[in-house]
Amino acid sequence: MASEKIIGQKKAIVDEIVNNLKNSEAVIIFQYQGLTVADLKELRRELKNVDAEVKIYKNTLLKRATDELKINIDSFLEGPNAICFGKTLLEPIKIVSDYAKTHDKLDIRVGVISGDVADIATIKEYAEIPSREGLLTMLAGGMMQYVKDLAISLNLYSEQKEGKE
Repeated sequence: MASEKIIGQKKAIVDEIVNNLKNSEAVIIFQYQGLTVADLKELRRELKNVDAEVKIYKNTLLKRATDELKINIDSFLEGPNAICFGKTLLEPIKIVSDYAKTHDKLDIRVGVISGDVADIATIKEYAEIPSREGLLTMLAGGMMQYVKDLAISLNLYSEQKEGKE
C-alpha cells in the first residue's frame, strides 16, 4: 500500500494540474514520443515567450485532475502525453500547431479552450486566426480606406466648387 508521503505528493501534483487548468485559456494535450530533447527544448523556449509552458504528467494524475473539474478527455489519455498550458488563447495554439506541421512526431490529441473540450478541427480553426497584430493591421487598413475615400470625395467636391465660381 502506498505511504502517506507518496499519496501527499500525488495529491499536490493533482492540485497543481487543477490550478494550471483553471488558470489557462488554452490547454493542448499532445503526444511527444519521437521528439528529441533539443526539439522539445526549442518548443518550450518558443512557448515561454508567449507565457505558456509544457508539462509532462502521468496520465492517471491528469485523469484525476480533469475528473475533478468535470472535463472529459479520458479517451485521449493513452501513451506519453505532454500538456501545454497557455495564459493567452491564440498564441500557444498557433505555436504548437505550427510546430506540429514541421515535426511529424508531435501529434496534437485534444485541447481545452476556456474550460471546454476542443477537438483537432477546432484547434486548427483557432490556429488559422491571424495574430492580434495582424488583426489590428487589418482593422487599420479597413479604416484607412474610408478616410482615403472621404479625402478623395472632399477633393473632388472642392475642385467642382472652384470650377463653378
